Amino acid sequence: MSTSGAPRSDLPREAPARASLVLASLILVAAVANLNLSVANVALPAIGRAFDSSQSALDLIAVGYSLGLAASVLYLGAVGDRHGRKLLLVLGTALSVPACLLAAYAPSDTVLAVARILGGLSAGMAYPTTLALITALWAGPGRTKAIALWSSLGGGISMLGPVVAGALLERFYWGSVFLVTLPLAVIALVMALLFVPAHANESTEPVDNLGGVLSVVLIAGLVLAINLGAVPGQGALVVGLVVIALAAGVAFFWRQRRAPNPLYDLHIAARRTFWVAACAGIIVYGSMMGSAFISQQYLQNVLEYDPVEAGAAILPLVVMIVLVAPRSAKLVETRGARATLLIGYTFLFLAFAWMLVFWGEDSGYWQIGIVYVLIGIGAGFAGTPASHSLTGSVPVRRAGMASGTADLQRDLGGAIMQSVMGVLLTAGYASAFSAAIAASPESKDVSEQVQGELTKSFASAAQVAEQHPQYADQIIAAARESFLHGDDTAYTIGLIAIALGALLIFFMFPHRDAERELLRRYSSEDSASAGPGKPRGPAA
Repeated sequence: MSTSGAPRSDLPREAPARASLVLASLILVAAVANLNLSVANVALPAIGRAFDSSQSALDLIAVGYSLGLAASVLYLGAVGDRHGRKLLLVLGTALSVPACLLAAYAPSDTVLAVARILGGLSAGMAYPTTLALITALWAGPGRTKAIALWSSLGGGISMLGPVVAGALLERFYWGSVFLVTLPLAVIALVMALLFVPAHANESTEPVDNLGGVLSVVLIAGLVLAINLGAVPGQGALVVGLVVIALAAGVAFFWRQRRAPNPLYDLHIAARRTFWVAACAGIIVYGSMMGSAFISQQYLQNVLEYDPVEAGAAILPLVVMIVLVAPRSAKLVETRGARATLLIGYTFLFLAFAWMLVFWGEDSGYWQIGIVYVLIGIGAGFAGTPASHSLTGSVPVRRAGMASGTADLQRDLGGAIMQSVMGVLLTAGYASAFSAAIAASPESKDVSEQVQGELTKSFASAAQVAEQHPQYADQIIAAARESFLHGDDTAYTIGLIAIALGALLIFFMFPHRDAERELLRRYSSEDSASAGPGKPRGPAA
């Protein structure tokens, strides 16, 4: 955030001592969470074959990490603000190790889904703390640059996950993909202990534990309800989860309006530079993660890429995020967050439109690579202003609220978009395959049990094809067509979400000069309201 205008009493220095080592430590900790978040996607077909998993089970495995992280970031961000951000950083990084081991050696897809959720909870301690510490330790243009590096390298590293996972799957079993972050976690843990300051503008206010519990129930209930929405026979459970999420949501907002020290300050959340940026980021990261989730299955199931090829196919996205994000930081300073966000959204819209029009059964890699280039450019431009606007809208003592919301952009957005797109893929696939069976001359020979296996998932249909080689070609052809029908529906929803997000930014986010004036006003309000018990000086 620019510091022109009225000085802010609780701002840190522009950069801490040993800034490069501190930032490298924080980026490495974030890299552990980012890699763990992304390695599962490329392994989903292998996991499906190993456990004969339904598409819904695969969706839960894919979304489990985001679920655990999204459900916990607000609460744990506040805990870090009060009890020590470095403590949460170290604990979360250390706890990622047993979570990875449990996932790698899971005896069933149910245990694997639980392990992914536990891994997300451990990341909920560490990942939001990285951005909170950047907010607390840097100020002015230095903070913008640090956020850009954190965003670009973190996003780039997360997209390297499929490449590394694909290489491992060529030589080892599916569980090996969950072991890849262990050496990195050890290095990150050592660097965090050595270089990250123990305390930096932390709050003395008590934590709203009731609000924290309600936030966990709200987000977990919402994501699980979406993810289970297409599972046959689970209607009562879905309705129950929706009721729980709604009740928790009402109780959460009631609590935040009345708590003396709210977990989530609704006055700050109502600021336009905050809530519009939060919504924009949810759509950006959600669309990126949702498209990666489905496209990795598309590359392997429909185009028959092997895991290494499927993982490597996403490399243009990584390169473009890393190249574009630093330029995004400069654009934020010169043109403002609104213009930078809209540029990012334009590229994302083009990417989803291209997938809908040009991706099919015989798409060449150039058609695949263009999409990943467009997504990388879009996320590179949009990621920095979304996080920058959040951190610039809150006092440093409430950095956990901003960082928690920034992580919700990525993790709640990813969980919701992956769940919604996964549900649509599942429903579209099952509907198309059922129609194909009904139209087949051999439909009378297809038992109800076999039809259930064929419509469950692509992996399940492939196993049926192996059991009935005389019909193998017909089964695989129908499965590919059905998958394409389902993913077109999912991509259409992604395209609509991006269009709505762009309209929200265009009409609701302030232009550059208005944005700067609002940030100066917020700074003055926060400085005036800071009491004697709240930190006001520079970061130690």
